[in-house]
Amino acid sequence: MEQPMDRSCIVVTGASRGIGAAIACALLQQGRDVIGVSRSGAVPACAGLAPELAARCTAMQADVTRPQAMTDVCRELRERGWRIQGLVNNAGMHADAASDRMPLAQWHQLMDSNARSVVSACQAVYPHLVHAGGGVIVNIGSFFDKLGVKRNLAYCASKAAVGAITRVLAVEWASQGIRVIDVAPGYIVTDLNAKALAAGAPLRAYLEQRIPGKKPGTAADVAALVAALFTPAGAFLSGETIYLDGAQGIAH
Repeated sequence: MEQPMDRSCIVVTGASRGIGAAIACALLQQGRDVIGVSRSGAVPACAGLAPELAARCTAMQADVTRPQAMTDVCRELRERGWRIQGLVNNAGMHADAASDRMPLAQWHQLMDSNARSVVSACQAVYPHLVHAGGGVIVNIGSFFDKLGVKRNLAYCASKAAVGAITRVLAVEWASQGIRVIDVAPGYIVTDLNAKALAAGAPLRAYLEQRIPGKKPGTAADVAALVAALFTPAGAFLSGETIYLDGAQGIAH
């Protein structure tokens, strides 16, 4: 890759597929340069994106559960001449188990993947955002952070931690011009769960009863909101958790 001359970029983790790829595509459609980070190092799947926009996406390989990984990514980007102006912490995982029998190894795995990785990525990007004069960090949480979901002790706790991390950093780093927001989706159709959420599937039938609008969201719904947070429309928004769940979490 040719070294850019002080071009700004937004780093998106977990960007190779699903919600992360959709976020990368939405940012590219805004005309931004995107660094898509994933374990595979694959270019985000952005079907139908104009070639000149797709060319503005650079894929990098990194395992965000390794604390040093994002520090290395940020250092390499700076060496290449990139100026980081934002970060989307999308990488994460889900697993379930009965709470009385959940292996503690699973607890640590989810906390490392969903919470510790957010902290280490934010720490890694912080000096770069300060150097840039400020920026935006969007953490992808979950509406499970406020629910009591059977067999999801570790997942719910890790996503609740994302909200707390967001609030603290938003307050602490505001003086540096850095905004931090938590986007907490509900049930979202992606390539990973499309079968389970297909029409006629038991989970889809359940959600049609629980979501007031009768259907789950899409990766594009999440991506559109995240991209909007990087525009002037979100200039005074920081520290909040935005629930994107079709009102499922408040429906009675």
